[in-house]
Amino acid sequence: MKVGFVHLGCSKNLIDTEVTIGVFKKHEFEIVNDETKADIIVINTCGFIDSAKEEAINTILEMAEYKKNKCQYLIVMGCLVQRYYEGLIKALPEVDLFIKIEEYDKLWDKIEDLMKRNITVKSKNKTSKNISDIPKMPMLTQEEFLNRTITTGKNYAYLKIGEGCSNKCTYCAIPYIRGPFVSRKKEDILEEAKALAKQGIKELIIIAQDTTKYGIDLYGESKLAQLLEEISQIKEFRWIRFLYSYPEGITDRLIEVVAKNPKIAKYFDIPIQHISDAILKKMNRRTSKKQIEDLIAKIKTKIPNVTLRTSLIVGFPGETQEDFKELLEFVKETKFDKLGTFMYSKEDGTPAAKLPKQIHGNTKKARYNQIMKLQQDISRENLKRKLNNECEILVEDISFDGKYYIGRTMQDVPEIDGLVYIKNKNFERKNIIGKFVKCKIVGISNYDLMAEITN
Repeated sequence: MKVGFVHLGCSKNLIDTEVTIGVFKKHEFEIVNDETKADIIVINTCGFIDSAKEEAINTILEMAEYKKNKCQYLIVMGCLVQRYYEGLIKALPEVDLFIKIEEYDKLWDKIEDLMKRNITVKSKNKTSKNISDIPKMPMLTQEEFLNRTITTGKNYAYLKIGEGCSNKCTYCAIPYIRGPFVSRKKEDILEEAKALAKQGIKELIIIAQDTTKYGIDLYGESKLAQLLEEISQIKEFRWIRFLYSYPEGITDRLIEVVAKNPKIAKYFDIPIQHISDAILKKMNRRTSKKQIEDLIAKIKTKIPNVTLRTSLIVGFPGETQEDFKELLEFVKETKFDKLGTFMYSKEDGTPAAKLPKQIHGNTKKARYNQIMKLQQDISRENLKRKLNNECEILVEDISFDGKYYIGRTMQDVPEIDGLVYIKNKNFERKNIIGKFVKCKIVGISNYDLMAEITN
């Protein structure tokens, strides 16, 4: 039988998709990229915010149309299922099997049972609404991690070092969906990293809901810095980076490792969400404005060429115009290299959903637009400083017309940050895709760079 996959959501969710593809391959199913040819369609969903939930439902309904022809089974898994299991069963009878995250340790058993008996497998478990009742999610087995099918090509792969989140920010549903933070054993992570290196992966991207929490539950303290050092000893990796590092968990030791290790990108992805102390307190964040400012100053001092990325939330309940102006001024002064903004989304079951003074949608949209317009101007100014500089670029593609090769610098995360367009002067299709080349930056746009090869 042929199986087609539709992946939705973040890079952490992508690893679950890759594991599931590996499970089907192990049982000798053929994986196809065309839903019209699939006997089974598997959708891995996101359930983080309203727009993600809407996209997931629309995708399920779209894929259900293929059951009128070749598709025999429609399987839906992931965060949306974990969060809204009972309601989805009632609302979407077109789906043959819903698989919750807490059932991933029985993934193949449930799929096999469905196909053998041709019935929809439905759990009687109710989704808990009390965060204290959320159990630890079963960690995927080491065999499943090692057998996953990498879908991102040879240039880069993600490595998940932990599951779940224990931060309990009042706006976030992740702890309700994925349970508390659970670290993987260091030896298992290193084994998977070495396996990825043998597959020819050039860049390793280390992820978790909060990477700075790695090891606290297993070893009594954060082991992220040590883990990065050990992974960097795997000679095949050219670039290594880590994402989602919460500000309170960034230690002097971690900053030192990033500063001194040539393989580790001089890049900090620090989701601060806001800068007003009043809003940070309502969000149940563990940092203050002063602590954030001091951390950023320290990083910039220790690593002068560092790239800083953050994410913000505008329109959180009770956010006053003064709170927003404070955030706007902070963005203007800090000049983040990369910045993403979300409009607050009222999520079922979260403490913030019950807070008074919910912000009107038009106000949230206006504040979002104002922040992003400011960041666009900041981005252009930051990129101007790169003009005439030389840098190493990983070439990943070529434009349709052949005029440009397309790549990234070490300071750009794939699928998130900007690109580098390398002039192909004679429109020659040289064999440089997948290779590192030295380039000179000769032009900029709002978020991207233009370059010429120098070697």
